[in-house]
Amino acid sequence: MNVIFADQIQRKIDFKTKPQGALGTLEKLAFQIASIQGTLTPELIKPHIIVFAASHGIAASGVSAYPAEVTAQMVLNFIHGGAAINVFTRQNGITLQVVDAGVDYDFGKNEKLMDAKVGFGTKNFLLSPAMTAAELDKCLRRGREIVARVQATGCNVIGFGEMGIGNTSSASLIMSKLLDVPLEDCVGQGTGLKHEQLSAKLAILREAMQNHADIGSDPLSVLQTFGGFEIAMMCGAMLEAADRRMIVMVDGFIASVAYLCAFRMNAVISEYSIFCHESTEKGHECLLRHLKVEPVLHLGMRLGEGTGCAVAYPILQSAVAFFNDMASFESAGVSNKSL
Repeated sequence: MNVIFADQIQRKIDFKTKPQGALGTLEKLAFQIASIQGTLTPELIKPHIIVFAASHGIAASGVSAYPAEVTAQMVLNFIHGGAAINVFTRQNGITLQVVDAGVDYDFGKNEKLMDAKVGFGTKNFLLSPAMTAAELDKCLRRGREIVARVQATGCNVIGFGEMGIGNTSSASLIMSKLLDVPLEDCVGQGTGLKHEQLSAKLAILREAMQNHADIGSDPLSVLQTFGGFEIAMMCGAMLEAADRRMIVMVDGFIASVAYLCAFRMNAVISEYSIFCHESTEKGHECLLRHLKVEPVLHLGMRLGEGTGCAVAYPILQSAVAFFNDMASFESAGVSNKSL
C-alpha cells in the first residue's frame, strides 16, 4: 500500500474526537478495511457467508462423538433455517449460501442449496489419501467460481463456514503437517469427545500421520492427503476473494486451517483477512499464535458454520461507521490534546 495513503488513513483515525487508540480494535479494523478498499470512505456492501459442507471418510473410524449422517442432517437444518448460522445471518442482514461440496447424501434440486458436489465424501485417510489430485483441483476451482458469482452481486465482504463430521480431525492433521507442530497440540474435542474418546482420536490420527509420513509439507499434497472437500473448496474461495480485493472474514478452527493452506499458496491473502473469533477448539489458539493474528472476539465459541463471522460482522460495521461518520476535532470545534 502507498505510504502516503496509509498516513492519510491513520491521520483520519487519529483526529477523530477521541484519544488516539481509544477505540482499540475498531481502529485497527477501520485501517485494514480502508486499506483493502483503497478509499477514505469505505463501505461494507451485501455481506455474504458461504457454508461449505462435506462428508469425511475418517468419520467411519470413530473420531467424532456424532455419526457421519449428521453432516447431511445439518445441511437440511441450514436449508430449513433452523441452525445458529441462520439465526445470526438473519439478525445481521447477511446473505447465507449453503454449498454441498461433497456430502454423502442426494439432496435433489433445492434453490436454497448450491450443488458443487465433488463426490459423496472423501476416502478414509487412515487407509489412503482423502482425495485425488483431480478432486482437489475441482474443489479449488469451484470455490473460486462461487466467490466470483457472489462478487458479481456487488458483495465486497465475505465470510466462510463449514459443516462436516470428522473435519476437526482433517484440520488437525493439516495444521500439524504444515506448521510442523506436535499433533497433540492440534487435536481437540471436536464435537464434544470425552477424555477416553479424545485419546482414541489422537491415536487414530497419529497412525494416519505415520501412514502418510512421506508427503512433505506442500499445501496441495497435504490437502489432498488429509483434507475434506469443504476445506479445499473454502481454500480456493478464500484465494479468489483475496484476488478480488474483498474483505475475507475467517471463522474458527476449520476455516483458519483452510486459510493456512491458502496463505501457504499466496501470502498476500493476509492483507485481506480478518479473524473473527478464537474458538475453544484446542488447536485454534496455537494456530492463531503461529499466524501472529489477533481475533476480533473471544466468546468461548466452537460451533463452526461461520457463526463467528456472523457474530463479528456488526463489529466491522462499527469500525466503518466511526471512520466515516465520527467528527474530527476540527469539524466539531473540539480542542485536541496540547502535548
